[in-house]
Amino acid sequence: MNVLITGASAGFGKALAEKLVAQGHRVIGCARRLDKLNEMAETLGELFLPVVMDVSDTQSIAPIIADLPKDFSQIDVLVNNAGLALGTEPAQNAKFDDWMQMVDTNVKGLMALTHAILPTMVQRDSGYIINVGSIAGSWPYYGGNVYGATKAFVKQFSLNLRADLLGTQVRVTNLEPGNVAGTEFSNVRYHGDDEKAAKVYDGFKTMTGEDIGDILLWLIESPAHINVNRLEVMPVAQTYNGLTIAKQGR
Repeated sequence: MNVLITGASAGFGKALAEKLVAQGHRVIGCARRLDKLNEMAETLGELFLPVVMDVSDTQSIAPIIADLPKDFSQIDVLVNNAGLALGTEPAQNAKFDDWMQMVDTNVKGLMALTHAILPTMVQRDSGYIINVGSIAGSWPYYGGNVYGATKAFVKQFSLNLRADLLGTQVRVTNLEPGNVAGTEFSNVRYHGDDEKAAKVYDGFKTMTGEDIGDILLWLIESPAHINVNRLEVMPVAQTYNGLTIAKQGR
């Protein structure tokens, strides 16, 4: 099986790549940082193909897919994992450039990969697209503004793909993780402030990138006649918040 993973150089993507290669699958590992990809290639060997890709550069994606070497050219599973959150400010204080970068990566990049790969899956009547969404796509929170909106798009896009693919054997899943430590997510969100990022995970047992990698592997190796439409996962310590009311005079 050939699996293309975006955001493969760290976090969920790296954990999944390592697990897939251990099971004998080929992995096309896509990320912006060639040095990180080359380190993985040295460890994982010939089953891992490092590919430099910036998903926000949507015009570059189709040529990259078309130029994959023969042994990796058939993509059986696409894991749209690349994504980011930037900033925690309320909308009125947010940086517009941060908003656009999240849209370019989380929405446009995911669309471009899907558009480039889905037609051949339909032609073969076989394939699997796993979109890595977030609980932020369903549950609003302070400072989540555009990040949550991008993940809401990913959720609805995944469900609409399922509707479009009725009658084919192509599967689509939206995986929606909650709080996960041990990735670069919060470091990026806080623009490199590692101290702030570390405090996000203080005081409770969170999930890890390895946990999400295990879930992704389970999805990929699940029976081909089963489709998991949405899968929302959180650490036990995390749950939904109550509705908030701003009372006058208090």
